[in-house]
Amino acid sequence: MSQVIKVPAELREVQGKGASRRLRREGLVPGVIYGGDRKPANIQIPQKFLLHALEDDAFYTSILEVEAGEKRQKAILRDLHRHPFKLQIMHIDLQRISDDEELRIFVPLHFVNEAKSPAGKKSGVVISHLTNELEILCLPKNLPEFIEVDLAELEVGGSIHLNEIVLPEGVSLVAHTEEELTATVVNAQHVQIQKVETEDADAEAESEGEGERDREEDRDDD
Repeated sequence: MSQVIKVPAELREVQGKGASRRLRREGLVPGVIYGGDRKPANIQIPQKFLLHALEDDAFYTSILEVEAGEKRQKAILRDLHRHPFKLQIMHIDLQRISDDEELRIFVPLHFVNEAKSPAGKKSGVVISHLTNELEILCLPKNLPEFIEVDLAELEVGGSIHLNEIVLPEGVSLVAHTEEELTATVVNAQHVQIQKVETEDADAEAESEGEGERDREEDRDDD
């Protein structure tokens, strides 16, 4: 289950681009928290807190306990806007959650035992991770920080499909068709290396060199 992270936030009354710029200059990130049976509320969160929290990948799939207003609210991160080149968060969106309502959320995949697998031990084989996250459904209490994909049995030429991943208890996939369920998540293939015939290449280069010398001699004779 994901950890619960306390997020220090304050309600904000001011809105608009000018107000948001002032907040950022003061080291605060403007944001909004919405969902549930309550109206959306504008909030502000310290920039330093967010930059530090976002260094941990778990923040993206953790339950966030937002301390804003009279009541603490449970939420998850829904959207995040970064500055195109500065180390700065421009805006954050949080969605309220309820203990008895399922979440629909993307969680990262962690691939384990790759080096121990038959494919991982074989030279000239590339193991490709074709997706790095899954969309799942679960109650907040069952929300995992990540889902493990065990590659211990992966053979050369083999693959692991979406419906072969072992999910934690209380977690289900958001997939509706047979094609989606059988999508390849990981595969292992031999690398095809094209060998260059050195002797032929050298002979071709030498032939071109001789041809150039002959042309130069012809020009000298003229």
